Amino acid sequence: MAEAGFLEQLKSCMVWSWTYLWTVWFFFMLFLVYILRVPLKINDNLSTVSMFLNTLTPKFYVALTGTSSLISGLILIFEWWYFRKYGTSFIEQVSVSHLRPLLGGVDNNTPSNSNTSNGDADSSRQSVSECKVWRNPLNLFRGAEYNRYTWVTGREPLTYYDMNLSAQDHQTFFTCDTDHMRPADAIMQKAWRERNPQARISAAHEALELNECATAFILLAEEEATTIVEAEKLFKQALKAGEGCYRRSQQLQHHGSQYEAQHRRDTNVLVYIKRRLAMCARKLGRTREAVKMMRDLMKEFPLLSMFNIHENLLEALLELQAYADVQAVLAKYDDISLPKSATICYTAALLKARAVSDKFSPEAASRRGLSTAEMNAVEAIHRAVEFNPHVPKYLLEMKSLILPPEHILKRGDSEAIAYAFFHLQHWKRVEGALNLLHSFRMIPYPLEKGHLFYPYPICTETADRELLPSFHEVSVYPKKELPFFILFTAGLCSFTAMLALLTHQFPELMGVFAKAFLSTLFAPLNFVMEKVESILPSSLWHQLTRI
Repeated sequence: MAEAGFLEQLKSCMVWSWTYLWTVWFFFMLFLVYILRVPLKINDNLSTVSMFLNTLTPKFYVALTGTSSLISGLILIFEWWYFRKYGTSFIEQVSVSHLRPLLGGVDNNTPSNSNTSNGDADSSRQSVSECKVWRNPLNLFRGAEYNRYTWVTGREPLTYYDMNLSAQDHQTFFTCDTDHMRPADAIMQKAWRERNPQARISAAHEALELNECATAFILLAEEEATTIVEAEKLFKQALKAGEGCYRRSQQLQHHGSQYEAQHRRDTNVLVYIKRRLAMCARKLGRTREAVKMMRDLMKEFPLLSMFNIHENLLEALLELQAYADVQAVLAKYDDISLPKSATICYTAALLKARAVSDKFSPEAASRRGLSTAEMNAVEAIHRAVEFNPHVPKYLLEMKSLILPPEHILKRGDSEAIAYAFFHLQHWKRVEGALNLLHSFRMIPYPLEKGHLFYPYPICTETADRELLPSFHEVSVYPKKELPFFILFTAGLCSFTAMLALLTHQFPELMGVFAKAFLSTLFAPLNFVMEKVESILPSSLWHQLTRI
């Protein structure tokens, strides 16, 4: 695969190079014909061209090289813009897709290529599945945190795509088919579809005038409350209403599919409320209370893993420095059969690093070798970095943090931001852990091939750009190298600009070089014409020149 890719790139490079050279040569000959204004008679043309070249002034060479430099510079600017926007070279794309078939490329309709097309389709489907977007288990409150950031900075921390995904989640978790039978729930069903925040808040107040609606309290706590204290009060009211709905639907869940769907909705609402109440307690400094609420919630609803409550629990336990409890949670959820996350992998690495980081020294380790504990720590960090190579930049404060989005892409920059936003303080608390991680700041390229996990997906950059705000510079892995054509055009532009400058500064010397170069360039043509004149009869040659 690598050899084939190299050959394709080499072929496209040759196509572009020859196309460029022949284009320049063609226009140069047209220029000569236009200036000379003589018929293209082969006998007279060579002598005329030679005489014309001998009479050229240095200004002509300055204009010629300057124009070539300008054209190359414009191509360079366009190539750079196209690469920054689409991540590929425009010239390479055109060369491969349009010029290669004209030069004997493989036909896409052949049977041998159908298998390749099917393989590409399978890989594209795999990349789409790899780029599944997940709900951020530690997402912030819109009213109390995201909106306050907007008021202070004037920037929107959430993208439209991220908020649209949240709206879909709310409709999935908080609505069911029987909502039209209850006026308050019917209003909230429409409220979750509203794009305007004020319209959603007004609808929630309208629903509360009819009934103590749990989902209405949730919306107000998420979007209208400007502090965590206000949000906690509203969630407590939502808990009271949600528990009543849950008990009633629990008794009727076996009476039909509609009642079962309503009970499933009420269960989702209750779990969401209790988790957010635990997060409020954690944000307000009541960490032990938050840990107890999360443990009780996981025991009461062990099958609802979609909320990833164990990640909230891990962060709270790290705040309490209850490392034994953290290890117990990891023993349950860091299993090969369960999906991984940056929280799981980097928390496991932190615990391994904690055992050796205070005494670890790269110089001493290089002399005596790594001990078993140090080897385990290095392997754990290597595993974490392979899973998400963006995290070290934020933990080592080599890249500035922003507010995490409401949805994350596993192994992507969005997940790295969400993890580092809450866990950076825990790494700083463990002495020497960041120094140990510092050795992995330069991510080796083999990690993208996949040793412990699947190969690193290529679709993360596109998905992260949709999830993260425009003012954030998205971290890209593996780092894209500049295409050959940008380097080639940059070199050509610099070379012709240098020729123009030298011709302007040293006209006589550059004139001698130019004449010598053009004489050498026309020497093969003169040789061929002499041979042709000696072989062909004079009468035939006279008729050809007349034509």
